[in-house]
Amino acid sequence: MRRADRLFQLVQLIRGRRLSTAAFLAERLEVSLRTVYRDVADLQHQGVPIEGEAGVGYRLGSGFELPPLMFTQAEANALVIASRVAQAWIDGALARDVESALGKILSVLPPSARVAAEAQALFAPGTGLNERTQTTLKALRDAVQQQRLVRLLYLDLEDKPSERRVRPLACLYWGKVWTLSAWCELREDFRTFRVDRIETCELLDETYAQESGRTLADLMRRVECGFEK
Repeated sequence: MRRADRLFQLVQLIRGRRLSTAAFLAERLEVSLRTVYRDVADLQHQGVPIEGEAGVGYRLGSGFELPPLMFTQAEANALVIASRVAQAWIDGALARDVESALGKILSVLPPSARVAAEAQALFAPGTGLNERTQTTLKALRDAVQQQRLVRLLYLDLEDKPSERRVRPLACLYWGKVWTLSAWCELREDFRTFRVDRIETCELLDETYAQESGRTLADLMRRVECGFEK
């Protein structure tokens, strides 16, 4: 890789994360830690507002913009394929946003590159989520984003109904099945719900604050501890 390309990639990596350690940057760029330290220092001397220091991590200060990116043919191909797969298994509103974003990306490619990307012979048949599941998934995405409490009528695997008030934390895709990870106020604990088994989903006007022991990070730590055991 040319040094100019490496410096560009270095800025992109730092830009895409809240904090990037030198070890992370060295691994991604396949260079030594010494090279990362030297490159960061050179970029700082050139006026790139990289904050932080060796041994702590780096982040990009505000107000710095890079020119628009040009995608490689392989990257364009990957974006087309990923969007086809995603559109079959997300809700309609998000699928339309994916299609719009992909159109903008493809519009900046040279004509030959665009034709090659769209000619990829990998498709996802449009037989994914039914309409009710799509509607529920969209509502849950909004609830997670807005930190709004949700009232669910849920059917367990034996079709036994129960009503829950939950704090939605994340929607997870497992291959044909979406689940909701949430803090359940009834059980006073984390619970997982299959989205396609949610009969009704009502977004309440109440919002919730991030409380220690009830966040997505807390849930992930519990899952990781379970795997370690």
